[in-house]
Amino acid sequence: MKKHSVSPLLALLFAFVFITPVLASATTAAVPADIAQKLLIEGNQRFVTDKYTMPQIGQERRSKLTEVQHPFAVIVSCSDSRVPPEIIFNQGLGDLFVVRVAGNVLDSLELGSVEYAVEHLGTKLIVVLGHEKCGAVKATVDGGDIPPNIAAIAAKIQPAVDTARAANSSNIYEASADANISNMVAHLHADPLLAHIDGVIIVGAKYHLESGQVELIK
Repeated sequence: MKKHSVSPLLALLFAFVFITPVLASATTAAVPADIAQKLLIEGNQRFVTDKYTMPQIGQERRSKLTEVQHPFAVIVSCSDSRVPPEIIFNQGLGDLFVVRVAGNVLDSLELGSVEYAVEHLGTKLIVVLGHEKCGAVKATVDGGDIPPNIAAIAAKIQPAVDTARAANSSNIYEASADANISNMVAHLHADPLLAHIDGVIIVGAKYHLESGQVELIK
């Protein structure tokens, strides 16, 4: 049987076209969690002081993101229109993997989204971002008749309200919001998949509506 040889030039072309993109994707280094946190803090400071940098949202950036994404942080945020993570952290396309739901609560769907970003995209920092005057928290504190789907959100927030009431907090709404952030952070820490991935850091944060400041919750 006659053997067909492949020219060195064709072999090189094959490697470049088919192998290089895979290696580039596989070897892209994830941003360490501490560096990612620093990037968020610096971006929020630019937002607070009205010293924004132009985020990368143009054609060149869009083209780079057509094949792969490597967001440096996961943000679990409330859906509130006043708290858009990309804006308050002064970030561009592909920088943040955002999971938004009223009350910044976590159920299986939200957890699956977070797990995807960490396991498949290599993101190391997860931030649970609550905010002042949260409508979902207020609805839970006030109680009363709530439609079934909203009630499902309130059920996730209720343990935080119970904690705030037990502590006789002077501001039940904000104390409940703080406790809810902490509860969701604990929920993420208890996730078995996230617990087995090295270098992942989970933090809570609260956005202040008037100042624009994001405060880390310890």
